[in-house]
Amino acid sequence: MRTSSKLSQTETDAWPSLPLDAWLPTYETLHRWTQIVGKTRLSLAPFVNHWWHCTLYVTPRGLTTSAMPYRSGIIELEFDFLNDVLSARSSDGETTSIALQNESVADFYQRYRELLASLGVQVEINAVPNELPDATPFAEDVTHATYDAEAARRCWRAMMQADRLLNRFRGQFSGKCSPSHFWWGSFDLACTRFSGRPAPPHPGGIPNLPLYVVREAYSRECISAGWWPGSSGSGIEEPAFYAYAYPEPKGCDIAPIEPEDATYNATLREWVLPYERVRRSSDPDAMVMRFLESTYEAAAKLGGWDVDMLRATPPDD
Repeated sequence: MRTSSKLSQTETDAWPSLPLDAWLPTYETLHRWTQIVGKTRLSLAPFVNHWWHCTLYVTPRGLTTSAMPYRSGIIELEFDFLNDVLSARSSDGETTSIALQNESVADFYQRYRELLASLGVQVEINAVPNELPDATPFAEDVTHATYDAEAARRCWRAMMQADRLLNRFRGQFSGKCSPSHFWWGSFDLACTRFSGRPAPPHPGGIPNLPLYVVREAYSRECISAGWWPGSSGSGIEEPAFYAYAYPEPKGCDIAPIEPEDATYNATLREWVLPYERVRRSSDPDAMVMRFLESTYEAAAKLGGWDVDMLRATPPDD
C-alpha cells in the first residue's frame, strides 16, 4: 500500500503540470475505467434531473461514486489514486479493492465484475463507452491498456484545485445550481447554474450519446463552468478551465471577459482559460475566480437573467 510519505515532489505539487501528450495513453484508459464505475452509479442511484445521479465526486484520495443504494443497504466505489486501487465498501462492513495497474480495459472490466460479485452486488450496465468516437465494448477493448500512476495523481491533484474553486463559485449563486461533479462521459468537472426557464431542445450530435440524454441534460437554460484535461482533435488539446451558456445568447463571442489569458473558442462555442497559464500565474485562485465570475456575468446579462436576484450574499458574522 502507498502512503503519502512516498509521494514525489512532482506528485504533491498543488498545481501540477499536465501536458496532454505526456499522459494520453493513461488518460484514454482511465477515461474508460471511470465510465465503467460511473455506469454502475447510473444503474443503482435514483434518477435526479439533468443526470446528476450518475456523476462522480472529488475526494481527498481520488474520485468516488458516493453512497449508492443497493437492496436494503448502500455501497460506495472509490478510485484511490494515492494507493493505486479501486476500493469498494458496503454498509454490511465489507471492504475490498483491486489494483490500478497496466492492463487492458477488458481485463479491468473482468476484475471489476469479480469485485462487485465478491460483495454480492449484481448490476447490469450498458457496457460500451459513451461520448467517445471509439465505442468498442469494455469486455473487448484490449487496445487501451496503460496506467501511469504518477500521471493519474497529477490529473487528480489538478481536479482537486478545480473542484475547490468551483465549489467556492457555486456558493455565490442563490438559484438552482449543480454540485461540482465529475462527468465520466466527457471526463470533466463542471458546476452548472440555471435561470429557471426552459431551454429549446438540444440538437445533439455528441458521439455515442442518445439524443434523449442530451435533451434532458440541457432541458433548462444554463451557464456551465468547469475544468477539462483536453482531448486530441477537439480544438482544446491541453488542460483548461471552460465556460459556456446553453442556449448561447448573441454576443458571447465578443463579450469582454477576464483575465486577458482567456479567449473565446468559436469551434466549441466556449470561453477557455488554459490551465498552464493558471498554474504559472502568481495567484492561480484569483485568476480562475475572475474567469468564472466574468464569463457568468457576461452570459447571464446577455441572456437576460436576473443577475442581482440570483446573487448570493454571505450572512454577516
